[in-house]
Amino acid sequence: MMAAREHQTVPLSVLLKRELANERVEKPEILHGQASQSKKGEDFTLLKTECQRVLGDGVSTYSVFGLFDGHNGSAAAIYTKENLLNNVIAAMPPDLNRDEWVAALPRALVAGFVKTDKDFQMRAQTSGTTVTFVIIEGWVITVASVGDSRCILESAEGDVYYLSADHRLECNVEERERITASGGEVGRLNTGGGAEIGPLRCWPGGLCLSRSIGDVDVGEYIVPVPYVKQVKLSTAGGRLIISSDGVWDALSAEMALDCCRGMPAEAAAAQIVREAVQFKGLRDDTTCIVIDISPPEKPAAPLPAPKKQVKGVFKSMFRRKSSESSSQVDKEYTEPDVVEELFEEGSAMLAERLDTKYPLCNMFKLFMCAVCQVEMKPEEGISIHVGAANSRKLRPWDGPFLCSSCQEKREAMEGKIPSGGGKAL
Repeated sequence: MMAAREHQTVPLSVLLKRELANERVEKPEILHGQASQSKKGEDFTLLKTECQRVLGDGVSTYSVFGLFDGHNGSAAAIYTKENLLNNVIAAMPPDLNRDEWVAALPRALVAGFVKTDKDFQMRAQTSGTTVTFVIIEGWVITVASVGDSRCILESAEGDVYYLSADHRLECNVEERERITASGGEVGRLNTGGGAEIGPLRCWPGGLCLSRSIGDVDVGEYIVPVPYVKQVKLSTAGGRLIISSDGVWDALSAEMALDCCRGMPAEAAAAQIVREAVQFKGLRDDTTCIVIDISPPEKPAAPLPAPKKQVKGVFKSMFRRKSSESSSQVDKEYTEPDVVEELFEEGSAMLAERLDTKYPLCNMFKLFMCAVCQVEMKPEEGISIHVGAANSRKLRPWDGPFLCSSCQEKREAMEGKIPSGGGKAL
């Protein structure tokens, strides 16, 4: 790993210039393409640009891209594609300005994922799906993911960043520990006589993923709480690649980026799928979405060859490029090409994920469930702090709150009630 350099001191005059120029920063041009080769017909995508919303400071737009890799049927993937975005937006407080809206996204994504899972499980269908869900607002990229459909970013400078987590039990020690601590078992398929084959799986159920939406038949240890990462690009832009495991089982991040370098998004997506299938054959649904985020005054240009190492998914701070002469404060300051991390959290505990900077503007939601947005009568809501060590110090209005149904869902996911106790939701 490349060591991070010291943070560069920015002159006050530059900060004031930036503050005054904030409203003049243009939104990027977003060009996208997708490609797929089908084996089972269980991969689905969501591509929505120019989604409009009314903010406290005017009307703005954002883009949404999603990849849903279903298993045991396509029902969960289709349902999630059709309902997840609405559930996320429903969990956002109204009348927020742009910065507040972006800051509220990680919490709303958690609520939206859990509600989508809860609603789908009420249908008693046994399919499940991975989800990689990307929201782009200006130069800010927010990614929420469950499962093993990954998202990578290459900045215009050539740095590569992982924006999603891999929830396969085979490679995620933390998820194995979470499941066993909650009462589940992790092991390989036993063929009899002590012989074990295949990847690590969660039992009961035998799923090799620790997080997904759906999968009502495999127990509550498989949770829908997403890993969320939010970063801000410089105005130099970058390229996103979102792909199902059909791509990542064949290609590394560097291989995927290199094979399509210089191509526009549509051709790049097709080339990545072609390379993956050529390398390992069509063993699974293989889907790729490529998104180019470029300065509005410039067309999408070929990215330079990577110059730096891949940054780890759990790295707390990204390296920042220092200017050539930071001592010359009177010299005009040039914004370096950086990717700034704004938020990262992967805990599966709802109490930790929903309590993130619970804003005062949510006070009016005292009688509304933080997950499913159902209205509750006074004193019906259950604080997510119930059972915490410091719960006695909390005031009656210390939220957020869950309805009884979502509280049961939470307790099941955290192993506080026996497996199967949440299937009646």
